[in-house]
Amino acid sequence: MSEEYRLHLQIRQVENGQYLATADDFPGLVAQGRTVAETVEIARDVARKLIESYREQGDVLPEGLHTMSAEFVELDVAVGV
Repeated sequence: MSEEYRLHLQIRQVENGQYLATADDFPGLVAQGRTVAETVEIARDVARKLIESYREQGDVLPEGLHTMSAEFVELDVAVGV
């Protein structure tokens, strides 16, 4: 069964110039990358692994993690010029 979850990330630039992503709704999710795009991709991979771990352990997913609606998706994207 394949499901997609909505994940709200907070991304900030850190002292070394890289970007750090966390998610208030998903405790334990931390990702760091050289660009915003790379950081988002790493965060998605970390989220997948965390969800798999929750399921394997029989744990309930965090309350703030919701499945995506196929009817409507709102997305902010970074565009560099």
